[in-house]
Amino acid sequence: MHTDKEVREALHRSVLIEHRRDGNTLVLNELGLRHGTCRADIVVVNGFLHGFEIKSDVDTLDRLPQQIMVYNEVFDRVTLVVGEKHHGRALDMIPHWWGVKIASKHDLKVDFLHHRRPTLNTDLNPVAVAELLWRPEAVGILRGLGIEEKRLRFPRSHLYSLLTELVDLPELRRLVRETLKGRPGWRGQRPPLLGGS
Repeated sequence: MHTDKEVREALHRSVLIEHRRDGNTLVLNELGLRHGTCRADIVVVNGFLHGFEIKSDVDTLDRLPQQIMVYNEVFDRVTLVVGEKHHGRALDMIPHWWGVKIASKHDLKVDFLHHRRPTLNTDLNPVAVAELLWRPEAVGILRGLGIEEKRLRFPRSHLYSLLTELVDLPELRRLVRETLKGRPGWRGQRPPLLGGS
């Protein structure tokens, strides 16, 4: 049996190691989605937003249906990292475009079996993507687009909707990725390489 922490650390040491060494890629532990509706376990930000959801052998799948709905709105790609205990049931629950890695533990070491490669999500929710921005970041983008100051004081929900009206989805996705990569000093940013890697 392995825990979430063991799976996460093994992912950082092996599967994510090349991303972590790439200066143009940000690897985050935990990212709030839809204003805290749920948190993605790991997010890779480069030319795409790639969310990783971990379901270890000691977890349950109780929250997975809601997580699926939210992840589907936000991420270009998703990979489920699931323990052997749950993988059969989990595969029946997730969309066909999600990737799957099966985690197993042998001699205190967690290994991953590549089961399915993720493909591109074609049904993003632009508002959900915009909500990854903090309010000052959204205001800054809108100000750069020439929006008058009085409208920038509206509730954040209005600002996100306005962004989706003014910016097409490919450009919105790019702006969000670049903003996330440029955001300094937030929780989980660039977790240290583990195990001396």
